[in-house]
Amino acid sequence: MFNKSLDSYCKNVSYLKKDNIHRLYHDNQYGFRITDDNELFGRLILEINQAGLSWVTILKKQKNFKRAFSGYSIKKIANYDENNITRLLNDSSIIRNRLKIDSIIFNAKKIQMIQSEFSSFYKWLLNHQRKDLKDWTLLFKQTFKFTGEEITKEFLLSTGIIEGAHDIDCPIFDKINF
Repeated sequence: MFNKSLDSYCKNVSYLKKDNIHRLYHDNQYGFRITDDNELFGRLILEINQAGLSWVTILKKQKNFKRAFSGYSIKKIANYDENNITRLLNDSSIIRNRLKIDSIIFNAKKIQMIQSEFSSFYKWLLNHQRKDLKDWTLLFKQTFKFTGEEITKEFLLSTGIIEGAHDIDCPIFDKINF
């Protein structure tokens, strides 16, 4: 029902009450620049888990994901073993999908490699900032698992890496510094 697409997100939340989960996300998180590598990775975890599901499902489970995935610690997740995977697959408070869990662990290891070369995941993203969506998608598909065009686009928009998360007439637009 609710579409988190670039063309309609601001218009879709404008009529919602201030305490609505979509409105809270839109007004306080969506499009705000994230510079911390672990928090960036956390947003990627959420976007990966959203695939095939509604965004409201992910928003309702956001705190559960952070708890289940070690506070989004890239270092800890990169070292997850079969016991951690079993724990996650048995955790009913998150999305229990083996393919998504395996891709998150793989992606944590890739981000560690990126960090060793660029000093941070954030700097790596900034290094590629002038790419268009097609090039970003190709880069993400070559680097990570479970990152198609929509996941890549929403990750970049939601973390403030690329512009366009909010309409120019949206009251949140001026709060985001570019």
